[in-house]
Amino acid sequence: MDPLILQSDFGYADGAVCAMYGVAQGVCPELRVFDLTHDIPQYDIWEASYRLIQTVSYWPENSVFVSVVDPGVGSTRRSIAVKTAEGHYIITPDNGTLTHIKRMCGIEEARIIDETVNRLAGSGESYTFHGRDIYAYTGARLASGVITFQQVGPQVPVESVIELPVIEAEFENDVITGTIDVLDVRFGSLWTNIPREMFARLGVSHGGRVEVSIANDTRTLYKNIMVYAKSFADVNVGEPLLYVNSLDCVAVAINQGSFSKAYNIGTGINWRIALRKAPRIVYE
Repeated sequence: MDPLILQSDFGYADGAVCAMYGVAQGVCPELRVFDLTHDIPQYDIWEASYRLIQTVSYWPENSVFVSVVDPGVGSTRRSIAVKTAEGHYIITPDNGTLTHIKRMCGIEEARIIDETVNRLAGSGESYTFHGRDIYAYTGARLASGVITFQQVGPQVPVESVIELPVIEAEFENDVITGTIDVLDVRFGSLWTNIPREMFARLGVSHGGRVEVSIANDTRTLYKNIMVYAKSFADVNVGEPLLYVNSLDCVAVAINQGSFSKAYNIGTGINWRIALRKAPRIVYE
């Protein structure tokens, strides 16, 4: 029996998450069910995708993830289950939630959920809570061994799995440009898509300084020079810093403060960040 891990944008204000737990326990009372998060911003498929790539690889092989951020619930969008290249299973709407998994981890096999078999009994006339009626139910059946992955439904080409638009980080003329992919929600740090290996090409060592510019589609909201630090403790409280986060990408923060709130900065491909080695200033 393998763990079942749930993610959604449902929050805890009502009984939606608890209902998913109840369905899973109804399939198998011994099933271990865990939460990734249920605080994804409403309808934010991009963040759901990012939280999966942030988490999935740390779980044992054969772990089953259910991710439900589903603004198209009840439409023609597909309900899909995939097996990753690392041997995990993810069950989700096929709406872009698998973008980062597909690009950064890899998908080995994809299947459409056969709702004539893998759907909670008595829910056939309900079209607004597939997280409970289809995804949690199918995930629990797969995790508990009631069905095999092949019994989820018919196989479809991996290439058909939908991806959201992505802008790759670039290095050109001694400047790195990238996007602000997601926030460290609790602390307000900005996590970029700039990998550590690319940042290393700037030739900045820990303690060195980097010129950071952040803009959206309309204007530049931040431009300053900050320290490239190993950790938050390397700078004073309230001071900005650049560091490498837990996904081995560059991030920007304020020590014991929220960078996002301080400068009203959001996430997604419309939020761009540029880095370059700070010029040396000589005082006479």
